[in-house]
Amino acid sequence: MQTPKGAWTVAGMLFLYMLVNFADKAVVGLAAVPIMRELGLSPREYGLLGSSFFLLFSISGILVGFAANSYSTRRIILLIAMVWALAQFPMIGTVSFATLLICRIVLGAGEGPAGSVGLHAIYKWFPDEKRTIPTAILSQGAAVGVVVALPLLNMIIVHASWHWAFGTLGIVGLCWVVGWWLLGREGPIVDPPMPEAGSSRVGYSRILLAPTFIGSVVACFGAYWALSLGLTWFTPFVIKALGFSQASAGFISTLPWLMGACTVMLAGWTSQILVARGVSSRIARGVLGCVPMIVGGLLVLAVPHVSDAAGKLALLVVGGGLTGPIYVVCAPMIAEFTPIAQRGAVIAIFGAIYTLAGIIAPYVSGSLIQGATTVLDGYQNGYMVSGSAQIIGGIAGLLLMWPARDRERILRHRIAAAPVGAVRGA
Repeated sequence: MQTPKGAWTVAGMLFLYMLVNFADKAVVGLAAVPIMRELGLSPREYGLLGSSFFLLFSISGILVGFAANSYSTRRIILLIAMVWALAQFPMIGTVSFATLLICRIVLGAGEGPAGSVGLHAIYKWFPDEKRTIPTAILSQGAAVGVVVALPLLNMIIVHASWHWAFGTLGIVGLCWVVGWWLLGREGPIVDPPMPEAGSSRVGYSRILLAPTFIGSVVACFGAYWALSLGLTWFTPFVIKALGFSQASAGFISTLPWLMGACTVMLAGWTSQILVARGVSSRIARGVLGCVPMIVGGLLVLAVPHVSDAAGKLALLVVGGGLTGPIYVVCAPMIAEFTPIAQRGAVIAIFGAIYTLAGIIAPYVSGSLIQGATTVLDGYQNGYMVSGSAQIIGGIAGLLLMWPARDRERILRHRIAAAPVGAVRGA
């Protein structure tokens, strides 16, 4: 199938959409030390602030995902991006911990559906065999968002204040909304990704209990534990545990994302080539995503055993960056066996479940830091948990991801459930 005209324009806008999305997520971690200092927060309280972003993240992701089955993704994306922008402006002035907490909860509610609705929108522009690279591009928006935004936002924090770092993101968000209003379009691809037989829908339980779906959730949960830990605690670790300045931390904090950008694009390109050459999706997507994740977890577990700061940073940068490919491969695998009429909701449920790690990881790490004998020990204990989550997620993915089997099983069910005339006409 040919890629429709205008597909890459929409892909580019959605790339920028994810760029703004992850810059919004990352700013609180970048500004962690001045925020904690100004508001007098303990590590556990700051961990709660990091977790608060994800409080409504999953719920809104599911609700908006179901809405995406019936309503225009262009309009949904326009609305949620407006929420992101407006949620930043209260932080420009003097704020209390409660105000900051509420704004982060609202921002999380707006950003919860972002990834799943973005994928659903971009899959309306690209056929199955051409989806891996667009998925990687969408994922790259997250990495580039952090790489580009962190140094610029850090300059604002150092030379102005952390308040204006939030305000700047609000302005940028409104600019993107205007661009999407002018350039965003609804994709024309409506053919389902599997042959039709009988009803165009299947019971959600058959999709959500598919081994590939479960394996994807567990794998991405482990990866997102590492990601949310990086968003919340990596910059404070660089400053408080390793002794770098706030000015230096802005650059250092981009390194894991640069590593992630490289692995994501390499995995996306490799996966699409393998799929085009007829390699099974289990290998071209599942194995390609899970093996790097396991290797990365092992590197993170080695952090306490390295004495110098540069060695610790290298292990965290490479180990965390190797989680990137898993985000590229899971959604296309799920789309292989999900009817298009249900895909928006299913991808949203998928995202809502695995991002629950974002609620748990920042607070758990804050508690470990506060309860440790030394600051360095506290941070390293948090990374030990994170590395273990990566390894467990990667192994679960390797064991459970069999998309071709799940596609065949669901198709058989649809044929068996179809009226006789519908089967003959299929």
